[in-house]
Amino acid sequence: MTDEEEIASMTASDSSHLRSWGLVRAAVPAGRVCRSLVVALLLACALLPAGPATASGSRDAGPVGWASVNGGTTGGAGAGPESMWTVSTRVELKEALANRGEATAPKVIRVEGDISGHEAGDGTLLGEQDYAPGYDLAKYMSCFGEDGAEWSDTRYDYCKQQRILRQTGSNKEKQQIQLTVPSNTTLIGTGGDARLLGVFLSVNTGTNIVIRDLTLEAPVDHFTTWSPDDGEQGSWNARFDALAVITGRNIWIDHCTFTDGRYPDRTAPPGFHGERVQRHDGLLDIEDGSDFITVSDSRFTDHDKAVLIGSGDGRGDRDRGHLKVTFVRNLFTDIAQRAPRVRFGQVHVVNNVYRGRAGGTGYALGIGVESAMVSERNVFLYEGPDASSALVVAIYGGTRFRDTGSWLNGRPAGLDAAAAAEAADGFTTDTGWAPADVYPYRPLRSPAAVWWHVLNHSGPRHR
Repeated sequence: MTDEEEIASMTASDSSHLRSWGLVRAAVPAGRVCRSLVVALLLACALLPAGPATASGSRDAGPVGWASVNGGTTGGAGAGPESMWTVSTRVELKEALANRGEATAPKVIRVEGDISGHEAGDGTLLGEQDYAPGYDLAKYMSCFGEDGAEWSDTRYDYCKQQRILRQTGSNKEKQQIQLTVPSNTTLIGTGGDARLLGVFLSVNTGTNIVIRDLTLEAPVDHFTTWSPDDGEQGSWNARFDALAVITGRNIWIDHCTFTDGRYPDRTAPPGFHGERVQRHDGLLDIEDGSDFITVSDSRFTDHDKAVLIGSGDGRGDRDRGHLKVTFVRNLFTDIAQRAPRVRFGQVHVVNNVYRGRAGGTGYALGIGVESAMVSERNVFLYEGPDASSALVVAIYGGTRFRDTGSWLNGRPAGLDAAAAAEAADGFTTDTGWAPADVYPYRPLRSPAAVWWHVLNHSGPRHR
């Protein structure tokens, strides 16, 4: 089915959604809305590479954006029969990543069903007490005092033991759930329901990697750390991401879902100062000189700190001149912040859809030190009377940002003005680079076309 035919099948409910968000102004019948969207898409020449269409309307010719440069990103293309794997357990996945001792040779790994990071070799699932027998979160917290202000080994007779158990348990959990993807790998889900549950998936100096059609449920850190001096009242610092890219190059993340899944923050135990314990870190972190990365047609949902690019303001020796990342046609739903938060990088954010609630959203685009972000024709849909462009951009020491044609609840978003109002002196919309000078692309140009494409084509596909 072509893109035009899929759009023409829009239901009356779809049409109503478009009108309710102000993406289609008049009460136009569904069929007329569909015809207008077809025209918009044909005029826009959707932001997709040339190649044969799949049943979902996407194409498999290769990535758009930064992952298409520096030689391109092909993953395990060219893998021989001995390097074609189908896995359904953690042990099988770990074996496939090792690829019979040829870890960096081209390989294609197909994931079927659910794989838990906590799955032991005999199939049982490990938990907190398996990693650290006797550890108790309430006891650990009590050693900081009622207000969580300061740790003391001698506050109670068990405090030193709890401190040691937390450290050893954290290390054992990391050793169990972390799986590293080596170079020249395609890791792909099958059936539309392949999930990595509580896996800390990582790339460490790997290059030429494709990750597609997977749901990645963020790990729960059973041994999250309370840091009293982090922020005004202290902060929890969890250790594990759903996917961490460390010094990785040419990586394409496509048609995935990143989520807290079964363990949303609202179900976490109570912590200090009336807040809940934070057991999740990021959904996707890109750090330490990583480069040439595209995140496309994916979903990020129900999480606090979603996407971090660049690990610290003081890491310019590693990150300056790197962290080139494209986000295209992704859906961000109920993300509190970092969608993405950027330091140093040249980041292109184009044709994404953001949905949330004023009051539950901190910001979407975080503009950090020495970053140069280009935002283009994104759709921001925020419920509540306080919805404004202040929910979209936040300045964290950055001075270079430019937006072209984005919409907030159906109207021009005015992101340049919002960024300039928050930034210190020296703010400029001259980012020093233009995506069109680096790679070919043509964005969808109407908010209705962006909304329709992202809502219907993002996330894992049936293969």
